[in-house]
Amino acid sequence: MPLRLSIFLITRNEADRLGATLAAVRGLSDDLVVVDSGSTDDTVAVAERYGARVIRHDWTGYGPQKRFAEEQCRHDWLLNLDADEIVQPDLAAAIERLFRDGDPPLKLYRIRIETVYPGRSRPRPLADYVAPVRLYDRRAARYSPSLTDDRVMDGGMESALLPGSVWHHSFRSFDHIGEKLTRYADLQAREKAPGRSRAKLRLRLLTETPMHFLRYYVGRRHFTGGIDGFRYALEHARAKRLRVKRFLAALE
Repeated sequence: MPLRLSIFLITRNEADRLGATLAAVRGLSDDLVVVDSGSTDDTVAVAERYGARVIRHDWTGYGPQKRFAEEQCRHDWLLNLDADEIVQPDLAAAIERLFRDGDPPLKLYRIRIETVYPGRSRPRPLADYVAPVRLYDRRAARYSPSLTDDRVMDGGMESALLPGSVWHHSFRSFDHIGEKLTRYADLQAREKAPGRSRAKLRLRLLTETPMHFLRYYVGRRHFTGGIDGFRYALEHARAKRLRVKRFLAALE
């Protein structure tokens, strides 16, 4: 039986990835909500094929778009996914167990999200992960209104990490990594550059690429991904330096 849970996504031109995402969760909920910001491909048709309610809403930034989506949901318990994230069976089973006896005991649950390299079907060996709050009661927490900070504001409340994981097919190709991170750097510069020190930013231009390459390649264990791991770490390190350049340009 579907849970008293709404699942929502924000989309734009995700027809090639959305079907797998919705297929993995449509048995969990009777309320799949897709807020689309002007797709020109078959995103809307794919969403409707999987039983989602599609609401069209012009892009307002990551936080505001997700807050709008929260308000469209029929249930108070919400699961947020990106259109390129696939819930694995062990996580789906954990969510079902959590709701078996009614509302869960906590208000916030974190979910392990593991990156899948372009062209691969599963995460690399010993993959690192992030674990943001993605399953929550909207009566207790909501997404940040920030244009760029894509996170649930937890207010310091207790949360728990669910068993299982989501596999994140974030990039269609290695070229797409640079394109996507560049767009995000531009957004961050508009929102976060004011008040920054130009002197400190200029110093960071010298350190940003090597520091972040080591952070991704060693700290986040992308060395286990072979040549793809090297390329992935390098693209992210370059993007971090580009973000600093965008911050400087915004202060001119």
